[in-house]
Order: sequence, then C-alpha cells, then structure tokens
Amino acid sequence: MEKVVARDNMLAALKRVEQNKGAPGVDGIPTENLREQIRAEWPRIREELLAGTYRPQPVRRVEIPKPGGGQRMLGIPTVMDRLIQQALLQVLTPIFDPEFSEASYGFRPGRRAHDAVKKARQYVEEGYEWGVDMDLEKFFDRVNHDILMARVARKVTDKRVLKVIRRYLQAGIMVNGVVMEREEGTPQGGPLSPLLANILLDDLDKELEKRGHRFVRYADDANIYVRSRRAGERVLASIRKFLQERLKLKLNEQKSTVDRPWKLKFLGFSMYKRKAGEIRIRLARQSIDRVKTKIRALTARNQPIAMEERIRRLNTYLGGWIGYFALAETPSTFEEIEGWIRRRLRMCLWKQWKRVRTRYRELRALGLPEWVVHPFANARKGPWRMAHGPMNRALDNTYWQAQGLMSLTERYRRLRQAW
Repeated sequence: MEKVVARDNMLAALKRVEQNKGAPGVDGIPTENLREQIRAEWPRIREELLAGTYRPQPVRRVEIPKPGGGQRMLGIPTVMDRLIQQALLQVLTPIFDPEFSEASYGFRPGRRAHDAVKKARQYVEEGYEWGVDMDLEKFFDRVNHDILMARVARKVTDKRVLKVIRRYLQAGIMVNGVVMEREEGTPQGGPLSPLLANILLDDLDKELEKRGHRFVRYADDANIYVRSRRAGERVLASIRKFLQERLKLKLNEQKSTVDRPWKLKFLGFSMYKRKAGEIRIRLARQSIDRVKTKIRALTARNQPIAMEERIRRLNTYLGGWIGYFALAETPSTFEEIEGWIRRRLRMCLWKQWKRVRTRYRELRALGLPEWVVHPFANARKGPWRMAHGPMNRALDNTYWQAQGLMSLTERYRRLRQAW
C-alpha cells in the first residue's frame, strides 16, 4: 500500500484522472474540483488506506445502449475513488500484466484492438477457417468476488490492498438516491475494472493455451479458430463447462456460435476471402448499421440546425469513427457511406427549401438550367428521393468539400498510408 500512496504514483494517477475527465460520482464533485478535494481530505484518506480502514463510496449507475441491443450498466465512482483506483492500477499492472497471455489484447499497455483483429486474420490465413465466437453472458455483472479475489491474492500479499479491492467490488450502486448492495460483478466505469477482468479471464487464456488453441481475446470478447465445424462445436462445449465450473461464468447461448469467420464479427470487424484465397478485413454489417443510425440522428431533417453546425458535428463524429475503422481493407465501403452521407445532407437542404420559389432560386444559383429546375422544384416527391438526380449534380463532392465536410475516402487513404 505504501507504493500505492507514494507521492510520485499519486501525482501520475491525478494527471491521468484529470486527462480522462468523466462525469461526477454520487457526491457530485467534478474532476475540475479534485485538487481542491485532495487538499482538504487526502491526509485523512491516506491514513485510512495505510491502516486498511478506507471505505469507498457507492458508484452511480448509468445505463448506455449496447451496440447489439439492450443496456450496459456502468458504475461511475467518485473522482476521489477514481484517483485511488488509478493509483492501484499503476502499481498492480506491472505485477500482473507481464504474465498475461500473448492472446489477450484488451486494456493492456502497448496493445490495441487492431492488433487482435490482425492476429485473428493470421489464424484464418493459416487455415483455421472456422471460428468459435464466445459471448460471456453479462460478464461484468456476474464476476464472482471470491473467485476473483483468490486470483488477485496469488500475487498480492498486502492485506490492505486486498481489502480495499474487495471493498471496491462490494461498494453499493446508487439508483434514484437509494444504495443497492452488490454481491457479484465489477461494474464498468472505474479504472481498475478492466485489469480485474483480465486477471479473472487469464485462467481461461491459460486453459486455451494448454489445449493448444489459436485464439484472441479482447476483454470479454473472445474468438477461437479451428479447422472444422465439428472441432469448433467440441471446443465450445468444453469451454462452456470450464467457465461454469472454474469461474462460475456462463456463455450467452443465443450469441455464442460456431461459424465461418466471414459470418462472425470481432471488435466491429469481419473478414472475407478473395478468389485467390487472400483473407481481407472488412467492416462487420452491424458496424455499418450503427454508423448509419448515428448519422441519421445527426442529419435528422426535423432538426432546426444550420448546415454549418450539422457538418461540424458530423466531422467530429466521423473523425473518431474512421480513425478506428480504417483498418478495414474495403475502400468501396467508405465510398458508399460517404455518398450516403452527402445524400442525407442534400435531403436536409431540400427540406429547408420549403417553398417552390426557394427551391427554384437555390437550384438556379447552383448553376442548373431552367428547363431542369422548373419541373424539379415543383415535384412533390419526398426529400430522400429529391436528394438524388439534379440535386446530386448541383451539390457534388466539390460543393461539400467547400462547405468543410470531411471526405471519408480521403481520410481513409491518408490513414492507410500512415500505417
């Protein structure tokens, strides 16, 4: 515990918490006020940590939509508890991480989701053309505290550290002002949660390694690659038993499956096989659907937003999105999405030009001849249909670039060159 509360470690933890910002916990104190709280309370809290008597505050429950549907529960700790968890993380990571499996990629120093996807492709290229997609049912909500703490205690002997970690696991969840006790689970939201997940699932990694399987795991998302469907079904059955008996975890039977890699998704990506046998990475269908859902919200035609602001919001979102998904080796996908975005924006403009007179004036100003504009401006079709044809010719790529709209295909090309 002395290493945890050491000045250099705490200063590094403070810097990271301030960089990450984040919402306040149950006490309502924002990250901006953390230094003030430290000056007032840290001497007492430090003594409690060293004495093994510190008790974390409950976490604040926040629910966010899951990509596959449903809700994911986050537990937001107070900023002081985030600081302490970050300090613990910085001391515990060098103890546990070096012995984690090479097949584990999630929330580890120097490893990224892209590395996991590339490794998965390598296995498929080597002939392991069947995938076992393991989906752990409500993993972060179902973690058994005793099993997890037993694994932490394999390398941590300081009882004060063990005690405070268990208290973080057992800290209540505040819902509508009422604190609910927690007997299992490690809610996502605190800095320590991903490391604890990796500590628990390292047993699974070691079991898969012992059996000689080719696999990749990113947090609770894992795929195993085998040579046949029958082998995959055997692996899935045996891993189901291992998880239940050793870790008290369950597979989501509806989502866990054995199939070809090009029918599975992993971290937002899938694969496809070219005629020459080359394996390429592509966006999973669900990832395309999700980005379109987000763009529909940003380009909703019933929102009274200036086009300049709409484009600014689009650029902010698309910049982060393409930064991750540019790993896909399918330029045509990004061209299709970019064209679809421009059509959405043309639809917004058409909706804004409510009157026939306005539509006629704007289209003529864009250089379209009168014989094209007159019937088009008087048409009574819906905005989506009207966003095609003459609107497409008048508001082409050059027009949208002048308006400041990010070119997905150009950003994709530059990112691929940089890699």
